[in-house]
Amino acid sequence: MSYQNWLNYLQSAEKNSMISGKLRKVLYKFPDGRQMAEEYSMDTGMVQRRAWRKCKQLMGEPEWEIELGEEPRQLNWGAGNKGNSSGGGDADNLAGSEFTVRESNSAPLLTKRVTKKNIEWRIRNLPYPLNVYNVSAEPKLHAIVVSTTNKKYYKVIPVPDLDRCGMPPIQANISTHHQFNTLIITYQKPEIMCEMEAQVLLLLKNVETETDMDDLLKGLLAK
Repeated sequence: MSYQNWLNYLQSAEKNSMISGKLRKVLYKFPDGRQMAEEYSMDTGMVQRRAWRKCKQLMGEPEWEIELGEEPRQLNWGAGNKGNSSGGGDADNLAGSEFTVRESNSAPLLTKRVTKKNIEWRIRNLPYPLNVYNVSAEPKLHAIVVSTTNKKYYKVIPVPDLDRCGMPPIQANISTHHQFNTLIITYQKPEIMCEMEAQVLLLLKNVETETDMDDLLKGLLAK
């Protein structure tokens, strides 16, 4: 399977899990020093937020870098998490761990979400009509590139989801829409990506948490 390296990487991590409302939060601590925080919907089984923190630097703590999330916001890990590790370290002490992103109200703001069938990006604060935008798949860059004919905006959007399953971005999978000063880019998931997401949920089923993961698996595994 072309996504096996990603599964192996997740398997190698120390994992802590907690339930907060209708979200399951999972924090990974990898052998290379990086950390990843995810939030899964308990209703759909889809990951709603994902952020990365690189290994510690000499000068203070590295900031969280958001890969996925409908709205950049603060992620708080509650003290109620049980944690399955001992000793120090960020992954072992989730209480108080947080990330915050602040953006200008008028600057273009890129957010990303995934659904069962698509990856979707929204770029807010772009007032130009749809025919001004060029949205192209760039396999050599492993990215989708957004530009405007008036040269007012340019953005390279990496697609790590496709990298993890060994797939380049394909132009035919891209569709665009514009409304309310927001450019909406939709990318239809390849089947192998849906398979990878289901396998990740199977892996997380074995991580100690306060609820059963069986309900989360039904949506992705039922064909």
